[in-house]
Amino acid sequence: MAEGTDNENQLPPNDRIIPINIEEEMKSAYIDYSMSVIVSRALPDVRDGLKPVHRRVLYGMLDLGVTSNKPYKKSARIVGDVLGKYHPHGDSSVYDTMVRMAQDWSLRYPLVDGQGNFGSMDGDSPAAMRYTEARLKKIAEEMLADINKDTIDYQLNFDDSLEEPTVLPTKIPNLLVNGASGIAVGMATNMAPHNLTEVINGTVAYIDNNDIDIAGLMQYIKAPDFPTGGTIYGYSGVQDALETGRGRVVLRAKAEIETFKGDRERIIVTEIPYQVNKASMIERTAELVNEKKIEGISEIRDESSREGLRIVYEIKRDGNASIVLNNLYKYTALQTSFSVNNIALVKGRPMLLNLKDMIRHFVDHRHEVVIRRTRFELAEAEKRAHILEGYLIALDHLDEVIKLIRASETPDDARVGLMEQFGLSDIQARAILDMTLRRLTGLERDKIKEEYAELMKTIDYLKSVLADEGLRMQIIKDELAEIKEKYGDERKTNIVHSAEDMRMEDFIEDEEVVITISHEGYVKRTPLTEYRRQGRGGKGSIGSNSRDEDFIEHIITASAHNYMLFFTEAGRCFWLRAFEIPEGTRTSKGRAIQNIINIPKEEKIKAYIRVKNLKDQEYLENNFIIMCTKKGTIKKTSLEAYSRPRANGINAININDGDQLLEACLTDGQSEIVMALRSGRAIRFNESTVRPMGRTATGVRGITLAHEKDEVVGMIAINNPEMTVLVVSEKGYGKRTDIEDYRVTNRGGKGVKTINVTDKTGELVAIKDVTDKDDLMIINKSGIVIRIGVSGLRTMGRATQGVRLITFKGDDEIASITKVEHEDDEIIDENLSEGSENTDNESSLPENENE
Repeated sequence: MAEGTDNENQLPPNDRIIPINIEEEMKSAYIDYSMSVIVSRALPDVRDGLKPVHRRVLYGMLDLGVTSNKPYKKSARIVGDVLGKYHPHGDSSVYDTMVRMAQDWSLRYPLVDGQGNFGSMDGDSPAAMRYTEARLKKIAEEMLADINKDTIDYQLNFDDSLEEPTVLPTKIPNLLVNGASGIAVGMATNMAPHNLTEVINGTVAYIDNNDIDIAGLMQYIKAPDFPTGGTIYGYSGVQDALETGRGRVVLRAKAEIETFKGDRERIIVTEIPYQVNKASMIERTAELVNEKKIEGISEIRDESSREGLRIVYEIKRDGNASIVLNNLYKYTALQTSFSVNNIALVKGRPMLLNLKDMIRHFVDHRHEVVIRRTRFELAEAEKRAHILEGYLIALDHLDEVIKLIRASETPDDARVGLMEQFGLSDIQARAILDMTLRRLTGLERDKIKEEYAELMKTIDYLKSVLADEGLRMQIIKDELAEIKEKYGDERKTNIVHSAEDMRMEDFIEDEEVVITISHEGYVKRTPLTEYRRQGRGGKGSIGSNSRDEDFIEHIITASAHNYMLFFTEAGRCFWLRAFEIPEGTRTSKGRAIQNIINIPKEEKIKAYIRVKNLKDQEYLENNFIIMCTKKGTIKKTSLEAYSRPRANGINAININDGDQLLEACLTDGQSEIVMALRSGRAIRFNESTVRPMGRTATGVRGITLAHEKDEVVGMIAINNPEMTVLVVSEKGYGKRTDIEDYRVTNRGGKGVKTINVTDKTGELVAIKDVTDKDDLMIINKSGIVIRIGVSGLRTMGRATQGVRLITFKGDDEIASITKVEHEDDEIIDENLSEGSENTDNESSLPENENE
């Protein structure tokens, strides 16, 4: 303020204005506010796991005397008491706290016993507090036990008229068993509930060995245990939460698929994830069904009752319950995640705690409670013993004591006389004067002597407890064992390892399997032994019991632990373990691959690669994936770039507009690459001329197209001199040529003639690398499958038009060619099963060409 020279402008001398920097004032005021919220509102204390409001409700109920063996009292009475004495906030905050402590779907071990309407899992509000009644649960009394034995510190309440506890002397590790959640300023906490039996076993293990590590504790405390049950899906998030205090636990509903009305299927859900509002979940699911986001559900019903939860999803006749269930997990609250963030107050300061920290702080708190309780009991016992010693002296000199009392004028004279004559203390003298005459009978005298003898034993024991930490720890263990005996129960939430855990192989035998992928994208795996049991069939037949116009396009033998890499035409890569592909019989059509991995519906898979291992660093660095596109681009990337599976896939190659990925193959870096065009030309160059690039690169030119409408039909990578190049045209002509007939050129050229394309042969449709040990599967557009032994095809020159491999019916054409190893003949039997209606002479080869 500007200084005024005039008397009128000057302030009276008593008034002073202190200039304050507003920024500093805001800072200090906000820090004060945030610390107040953190310390005395939103975060639980590590020792008893309670926030101030919970502690006040429980203490207020004890104060009112509404224990588990007394009648219920009106909730309004309890709330009023807590409000008036300890918690000067809104009544709804106190009532809501009490209600939550009574809900068995909110707390793993409820602390309040409610009578009346306390809400529901559907998010219904509880009845008003004037209608409901409550009392403490037995387990809550264990948290308040010994509170009157000077076991804890008290503080003054809001108006300094009463004292309230700063912490409860709890016998239960409440922070772990009931969890907590709260949003403070600048920090929040979200702690999962656990199973009491497991927590006590873990706590005892810690007491026995303070150096136990978290992995050791996890042998006892396996994972959170939620009041609503459900399934923990995947263990890595649980591990993170227990080891670091932070982690994401994925929760799924407990669902079973059952059959009804003969062939119809329905999904029955009997447990839902923690903190999910059942009514909202069902409503949202119905919306998704109406919006066609989830297909295959004909009806949803909530059949929950007092007996338990039951939600029914009826599946349409043509629907697949497994696929519907996976979609429900993906799009609805049937699968949710619980983000663990273990922040609690340790000596008034917020700290992030792992499993061992929480157990350690609880044990330290119990230890202090036991010490303080023992000291209190010792002091009380010594006080009593002191009085009894006075009684015993008086009884030993009974006549003199009576004489002295009768001779005294006033009680005070008698007291002083007793103190002087018998060397008693003031307390002893007063106790003797307060004795009733019946205590002088012989029986009562014996009782006093017995009580004194017992007291001396108790005092000795209490002193030994104070002197021996081992004994105190044994007391804590014994009390925990008693709590476990009374309140321990089985886990409600079970644990299932998810595919991301990469631990499923521990439970799956590494057997040889056959993986078949159909033209329409249906995939299945079948044990190789299924095929070896079958005899060999005819020469041509429908490929599989799949949809109309669908046929088996790829047949792969693999080991159950191998990885399959799928590459889509848009250049994305997806992973699947062989054992994750659903098992099917030889004749079943399998499952749509889009329902197993998250491939967009409009994208087709163009290439698949079987990889032995994604963990062996040497294998990853010495192998490469080579990709080619329809427009002639080629790209080479180290396999290491594809060694970290992601659920939603990754970009494997950058595809230009109008182009698409055609082939991908695994190489060792030493192969010869041959690319072929529809126009009948092919190019051969060494793989070493293509330098390795990153995942997101586009690649380099591999071959120049002959004209605008030309495109690449295939690529092969050859590293075996015995290999021959097989090309097939769309009208059924094909031929084998030695690799040496294709001279090595620079990549990017126009290539050389590989087949003489004429109207009779049609354009080129496929190029394969084959030996005499291979068989060919030729798949026509009509779905007919022909099996040819490659050994029946002689090698011939590059420029010839080849020989007729197959005779067509009408204007049929070749759709695709698949190469199958000869030693796995029997694999083909699925495609060559007997009794096919489409087998006829026109679609078979002449005997001499086919043998």
